[in-house]
Amino acid sequence: MSIEHIRRFIAQDMGVVDEVIRQKLHSHVALIRQVSEYIINSGGKRLRPALVVLSAGSFGYTGQHHFTLAAVVEFIHTATLLHDDVVDESEMRRNKETANALFGNAASVLVGDFLYSRAFQMMVEVDNMRVMQVLADATNTIAEGEVLQLLNCRDPDVNEENYLRVIRFKTAKLFEAASRLGAILGNASPEHEKAMAIYGMHLGTAFQLIDDVLDYSGDHQDTGKNLGDDLAEGKPTLPLIHAIRTGNAEQADLIREAIKNGGIDDLKPVLEIIHTTGALDYTKKCALGEIEIALSAIACLPDSEYKRCLTQLADFSVTRNH
Repeated sequence: MSIEHIRRFIAQDMGVVDEVIRQKLHSHVALIRQVSEYIINSGGKRLRPALVVLSAGSFGYTGQHHFTLAAVVEFIHTATLLHDDVVDESEMRRNKETANALFGNAASVLVGDFLYSRAFQMMVEVDNMRVMQVLADATNTIAEGEVLQLLNCRDPDVNEENYLRVIRFKTAKLFEAASRLGAILGNASPEHEKAMAIYGMHLGTAFQLIDDVLDYSGDHQDTGKNLGDDLAEGKPTLPLIHAIRTGNAEQADLIREAIKNGGIDDLKPVLEIIHTTGALDYTKKCALGEIEIALSAIACLPDSEYKRCLTQLADFSVTRNH
């Protein structure tokens, strides 16, 4: 199987999700429609909504609420992207100008707020208190993660434990929520719901770790980002943390200064140190460890094509080049 197989398998469901997204993006305010449609249609992988669909299918859910919740998850994710790009002063995402570069910071922040509030309107429609609890907790945790990342910016003393905490809050929490929502809709047992939550959390962590690898090794055309964007923003990601920890004093000092100063003036020597210290291989190994935990968690699920797709999605998360 491949990621294309997964997309074909859930294509009909995801078509419905896309239609829900289009309908719920409607606003009488033209700028809201314009910015929302720009970011939603800018080439995202739709992994988080796909998780809702696959999880619901794994537990035999046959209703309609998974379409709504898949769209909710995508709206929450999109809102975080809009806000992140403003905070990071990013100009490119997915090989396109960011919304803030095109429409301005104020519009990006306010449309992000619109998407958050629209997501909460939609989850109320589902009328399931457990669903609302999971999504309310997730959005709050994501906000905490964003603040933690801000505090870590340009701080070369961030250790691996603290960095992984940021990932689990900021990125993996929405993966966890998406995976858990399908189980809730499918009336899964508490054990199976917990298994899906563990799967989502560790899948999301692995996904972000591979993003960290690609920031120092990916091709611009594949990733839609410039090499070293994280360094330019002063973000101490795991490859840099490992290089500081295992490099010699001179190498560690160079990377520490690069993190403090931001920018990419020192990108070439930093890349050399990253490769010399095996930092990318170490980060990949950590991502593979996360996937092992994720796959172990869902071993208890009944066999189905949905489960096989969840397994393949885990494999994709650590073998992708974008």
